[in-house]
Amino acid sequence: MATASSLLRHIYKPQFHKFSSTKFGTSILNSYSNHINPNPLALPSQVRSVATAIETVAGFNEMVCGSQRKYYMLGGKGGVGKTSCAASLAVKFANHGHPTIVVSTDPAHSLSDSFDQDLSGGGLVSVQGVDSPLYALEINPEKTREEFRSTSENGEGGVKNLMDSMGFGMLANQLGELKLGELLDTPPPGLDEAIAISKVMQFVDSQEYSKFRRIVFDTAPTGHTLRLLSLPEFLDASIGKMMKLKKKLSSATAALTSAFGKGEPQLDGNDKLEQLRKRMAKVRDLFRNSETTEFIIVTIPTVMALSESSRLCASLLKEKVQVRRLIVNQLLPPSETDCKFCAMKRKDQMRALDMIKKDSELAKLKLIESPLIDVEIRGVPALKFMGDIVWR
Repeated sequence: MATASSLLRHIYKPQFHKFSSTKFGTSILNSYSNHINPNPLALPSQVRSVATAIETVAGFNEMVCGSQRKYYMLGGKGGVGKTSCAASLAVKFANHGHPTIVVSTDPAHSLSDSFDQDLSGGGLVSVQGVDSPLYALEINPEKTREEFRSTSENGEGGVKNLMDSMGFGMLANQLGELKLGELLDTPPPGLDEAIAISKVMQFVDSQEYSKFRRIVFDTAPTGHTLRLLSLPEFLDASIGKMMKLKKKLSSATAALTSAFGKGEPQLDGNDKLEQLRKRMAKVRDLFRNSETTEFIIVTIPTVMALSESSRLCASLLKEKVQVRRLIVNQLLPPSETDCKFCAMKRKDQMRALDMIKKDSELAKLKLIESPLIDVEIRGVPALKFMGDIVWR
C-alpha cells in the first residue's frame, strides 16, 4: 500500500505548520509548491524534455513527447478510479510543459471533488498549482439535453401555423399526431457524452485554446461508452428517417405556400439535426484516429471488473478505437503482518491478475499497476503524488 499519509494527512489537517517546519516537510512542500499565474493562457507551450530512464518504464515519455495535439480517454467500470487516474494524468502533462484540458463526460461528475475545486459551471475553469495551463470542465448533461430538444422544437410550429392560416387546420392536427417532436424530445443513449466531447472539440478548435496540446477525458462507465460508440449509426438510421419525413412535409408546405402566396415558414430543424449528426460523426472519427487518440482502460483486480474490461476492450477494437494501456488500480502489496484479511485479499487479486495473461484481449495491452493508496486523492498535490506513481 502506497503510504502517502506522511504527506497528505498533514496537508489536509490544521497541524499543517508543524509538518512544514520539519526538514522533511519543507522538502516535500517545495516539490509541491504552487506556481500560480493570473493569466495561464499566456504561458509558453514549449514542451520540456522528459526522456529519463525512470519514465520509460510505463511509457509516459511516449505519451508526453511531441507537440501534436493528442487525446486520451480513460474509461472502464464505475468505481475503479477513472477520475483520479484522468486527473493525475492531466496534472502530470501540465507539469511537463503541455497546456492541458481535462473533461468529465460522466453525468455523475466527480472531477470537482478530485481537484477540490468547483468545475460545475459548464465552462473551462483554470486549475492552479501546475507549471503549464491546466483547465478542467464538467459538462452539464441537462444543458446538452436542452440543446438536443431545441433541434426538434424549431420548424414544426411554422408548418402548423401556415396550414392553419390557409384553412388546413384539420390536416395540421393529423400531422401533429405523428408527434415527431416527442420522438426527438428524449435523447438517445450516449448523446450526453457525445455532445460533451463535441463541445470540447469546439473549445480546442478555437483560436483562444489552440495552444492546448493534451486533452484528457474522464468518460462515463462502460455502458455509456459503448452506447456512445454506436450513437452515430443510431443517428444515421433513426434521426435520418425523421429528417426525410420532415423534408417531405417541408416540400409539401412550400408548394402550398407558393399556391396561396404566403410567406415561407422558417424551417431550420433539419439543418440543426444535420449539424448534430455531423458533430457526432466527427466524435466517432476522433475516437478512431490512432495517430491522435488513445483509449486507456482503468480497472481493479477483481474477476468481475476484469471481465467487463475484456468486453470493453473487444468492443473498442471492433469499433477501430486504439487501446494500448490497461491500468489495474488499488493493488495491495504483499502483507508483512499476520493480517489474514490482507493475505486473502492479496491472493484474490493475484488470481484476478492471472486472468489478464490468459485473456486474448487484455494480454496484448501494456499493464500499468497502481497501488492502493492509504489516503483520499484530492487536490493538485495529491494528484501529483499519484501521477508520479502511476504515470512513469
